[in-house]
Amino acid sequence: MPTVSTVNLTAPLLLLLLWATNPTMATNWLSLARLPRSRPVSGAAPCARLRGLTPGQVGVCRARGEVMESVRKAAEMVIEECQHQFRNRRWNCSTTPRGINVFGRVMNQGTVIIVVTYSHAEFPADTLSNSYSCILFSILNSGTREAAFVHALSSAAVAVAVTRACTRGELERCGCDRKVRGVSPEGFQWSGCSDNLSYGVAFSQTFVDEPERAKGLSAGRPLMNLHNNEAGRKAILHNMQVECKCHGVSGSCELRTCWKVMPPFRRVGVGLKERFDGATEVRLARIGSRTALLPRDPQVKPPAARDLLYLAPSPDFCHLDPDNGIPGTAGRRCNGTSRLAPDGCELVCCGPGYRAGRAEVVQRCSCKFSWCCSVRCQQCKNTVTIHTCRV
Repeated sequence: MPTVSTVNLTAPLLLLLLWATNPTMATNWLSLARLPRSRPVSGAAPCARLRGLTPGQVGVCRARGEVMESVRKAAEMVIEECQHQFRNRRWNCSTTPRGINVFGRVMNQGTVIIVVTYSHAEFPADTLSNSYSCILFSILNSGTREAAFVHALSSAAVAVAVTRACTRGELERCGCDRKVRGVSPEGFQWSGCSDNLSYGVAFSQTFVDEPERAKGLSAGRPLMNLHNNEAGRKAILHNMQVECKCHGVSGSCELRTCWKVMPPFRRVGVGLKERFDGATEVRLARIGSRTALLPRDPQVKPPAARDLLYLAPSPDFCHLDPDNGIPGTAGRRCNGTSRLAPDGCELVCCGPGYRAGRAEVVQRCSCKFSWCCSVRCQQCKNTVTIHTCRV
């Protein structure tokens, strides 16, 4: 059920509400993934024509143009990883066919209905309507689990993509992390080219967090987005790995040199998906002179820095809702042999509304290793049972 609030209307509040019904999406930069590779994404003129960027992000684009190709790559990474992680869920990170809002209004789902009363003296009848008794505003910017996940994944993707470009020598302002030096407590020598994650994280904070900081930190949604953005970056830091090379006669490993590398982005996605499943619903509260997000349920412990936060329950995603970018689950494939798993037909199809059919698929079979060095397989046809949600 949506949250319902009643307020008395004044002229400034009316203007604020009219602004809030059309919020600027902080993730519109993901539309860079839609641009053809031949289109430049840096330089004063190209930056100004990138429709998905906020004015502040356009400024970052102009000042640090060499990084923008990595940002475009990050947008592609977000869509690919999101669709992989949610491939068996009702909401499967489906994208809109066009426009700068890649995931549709799903990123702003979570309806809050505000009932606004006003007096005839404040607003004459010809200003609003002849009835002038009340107005209903549906503000779709409360922030769901899905929005929390996409924000975390997006900030992580920018940090990863920029750091990779540093390591490959594609950026003039950064390279390997040379601060990792000396002998480790385990006795190996730090050397080689460690991933310069600090540079990637700093750029992610500058670019991804800019729309939230521009709005101010007194509202719930910017605070939620900033927390989840940082949780995404911490998911990389928590999973940093050490790679080593042995030195010595016949690889005896008398001496090891090691360096730090980022985890595969798939591991970051898996970790954030686990955080999504355990996300904490929060509310905006005032503590002294500042505002903060606290668990809505007082029995729930305060969330940690790596946890994901959301402000409003998600819709069920069962039925087609084009206005909000929800394709529904009709026609979706599901797992008919699993009842309680997320990909089970009863969950995906919102009840027992699914059907089974037979289909012929071509699969690799009878694979053999050939010296040296290839694997040769035959193509086999098999008939399998496919379950799909009823239309």
